[in-house]
This record gives sequence, structure tokens and C-alpha cells, in this order.
Amino acid sequence: MAQGSTVRTKLNYTVDNGIPPDYYFYEPEPGTKPNPPGTDTREVDVRDGWPKLNEFSLDREGFELKPFTILFDQFDDDAAVRSTFYEQVVAFVKQHTGANRVLVFDHTIRKRQPEQQTTLNRPAVMLVHSDYTVKSGPQRVRDLLPDEADELLKRRVAFYNVWKPIRNRVEELPLGVCDAQSVAPEDWLIMELKYRERTGEIYVTRHSPQHRWYYFPKMEPTQALLLKTYDSETDRARFMPHSAFEDPNTPADALTRESVEVRTIAFF
Repeated sequence: MAQGSTVRTKLNYTVDNGIPPDYYFYEPEPGTKPNPPGTDTREVDVRDGWPKLNEFSLDREGFELKPFTILFDQFDDDAAVRSTFYEQVVAFVKQHTGANRVLVFDHTIRKRQPEQQTTLNRPAVMLVHSDYTVKSGPQRVRDLLPDEADELLKRRVAFYNVWKPIRNRVEELPLGVCDAQSVAPEDWLIMELKYRERTGEIYVTRHSPQHRWYYFPKMEPTQALLLKTYDSETDRARFMPHSAFEDPNTPADALTRESVEVRTIAFF
């Protein structure tokens, strides 16, 4: 594909019907009427981000792509991922955000094959979303660092996902990212995550023709996307919609996409 091109594809937005969309992690009581997200599928243009690579800013658009040249190839070894790869991610996030401290709290390997789904190996998420809300971001800090949370939350806290291919370049199911400046406050919808013992929440979004979508075709394992999914400060991008999508230019013999997504909290 020539750089600077645009693809026309479909993204799964969420209907704003006045009722919070939800997802149950257990079998709900009989008579419960779920309100699932992602039922408003829209055709959108997704632009090739490579020509503007050096213009994107975490604090403006909500994402940046940077070199990640320290290669790690033990993604089938969960202990090695946590002991070695996490350290690389911490250094990467510190370098590109200026954070004083970075905590990695989980990771997910994503592939197309749903039959291989496990706790850490999951299919790509085909839903326009951002991982935290104004409520669930600070709550995550309290859950993970209960003894320090009150002091930490007095200063700036931001959540960043580090997303990168593993083993091979991305030839199918790329990740789309939406310029945070193009998302109006009313576009965000709180989605309730229903567990038996609690209810969490993330943001999904309703469709708007104003949304500006980008992707980076043929990303290599030596590159990583930084995605901002929460920021406690309000004078910059705070949340950023993202979603995997079907690239209509995917060749028939494309390599299956395998990627890792690492979630981090940065303290300033």
C-alpha cells in the first residue's frame, strides 16, 4: 500500500440509547436485558499515519508510535514476559512520557484465532473503546496500590497501553487509533462491566463523522504504539478511542496478526 493512502472499513460503535451499555462476566439473572456495546457498525475512513508519524503527540492526539528495538521473543513464557519484557516496557514508557515511576499491571497476547483464547491469549478487540473512565482510572490506582493511592492521586497520573506486534509485522487486523481532539465529550459512553462482586466501567463511543482515524500499516516488531487511556489532568488528551479492524487491502496470504498489549500506570 502506498504511504498516505486511506482505507474504507467498518468500526463497531455503540448506540447512545440513554441506557449504559454493559457486559456480563457471569450468567445474569433470568429476565435481565443486556444492553451490549458495539451494535452500531459504521463505515469510516482510516488514514495511513506514517506520513504524519513525527507530528502525533500523546498529549494532543493521544497516541505516538516509537521504535522499540530491544527484541524479546519469549512471549509463550509468562514468567519471562513479567520478569524481562515488563522491565523493557517500563523503560520505554519512562523515556517517552517523562514519568518518574511506571507500574506494569498486566499484559495480553492477541491473535485472530478465538479457539485459542485463554486468560492471556485473546482475540483482537473489534470495538471502539478506551480502557478507563474518570472514575475507574483512579479506582484502579486504589486497587493496585492501596497504601500509596491517596498520595499518588494528588499528582498527575496517566495510563498508557503499549501495543506492538510480536514475531512478524502486522499484515492483517491492524489497530486503529482515533485523534482524541476529534472526540466530543458527549461522544463518550460509560460501559458497565458486570462482575458478581462489583461493577467496573470503561468508555465506549457513539459514532460521529468528526472522528479522525489513523493506523500504521505493516508495523514491525521493532515498533510500538503508545496509547493514552486515562490522564488525571484535563488540559490535554485524557482518553483515546481505539479498535482493531479489517483492512480491505489485506492480502490473501497475510501472516496472522499476533500482538502484545501491556497496560501501565505512569506517575509524574
